[in-house]
Amino acid sequence: MGVTDRFYIQRCLDGYSEDFRLLVQRYQTVLLAHTAGKLGDRNQAEEVTQEVFVRAYFNLKKLKKPESFLAWLFGIADHVVKEHQRSKQQNRQIADSLPEKSPMSAHSRDCALEQAIAELPDKYRQMILLRYYAGLSCCQVAEQLNMPLGTVTKNLSRAYAALRKSLLRQEQNEKL
Repeated sequence: MGVTDRFYIQRCLDGYSEDFRLLVQRYQTVLLAHTAGKLGDRNQAEEVTQEVFVRAYFNLKKLKKPESFLAWLFGIADHVVKEHQRSKQQNRQIADSLPEKSPMSAHSRDCALEQAIAELPDKYRQMILLRYYAGLSCCQVAEQLNMPLGTVTKNLSRAYAALRKSLLRQEQNEKL
């Protein structure tokens, strides 16, 4: 009879964190298939799957039913997939807010974006820099700034709106 998830989970909670890799090995293929099916892109699915295991590891104490570990992982995966899709959509919206046939050169757009980021209030600027320049997930940004995840996502949404407004204003000034 094989070793149960409950055994590895308990060992991790008892301080043997290296045993978590055994849970990863056990479920990474099925979780990758799950996220790839939802995202339609294997590379993105690998990134999301890794994020799922990181979140699972750091939230292992919150798992109420160790025998339902896989179901719990799927729940985390669904949440991370939605977060990833929202982030991708927001990035697309920012890019779409600049007209395609803009007279601005790529260098001018980069400078405009840097200026727009510099104009953001500190709390928004920090989140944008951590999220997109440092490559952190929203969850990691929340941990870094010691804030609830909902506050981070709400503030990022406001920061995107401020960036779009600033970039459009800068572009209109360029046309004049």
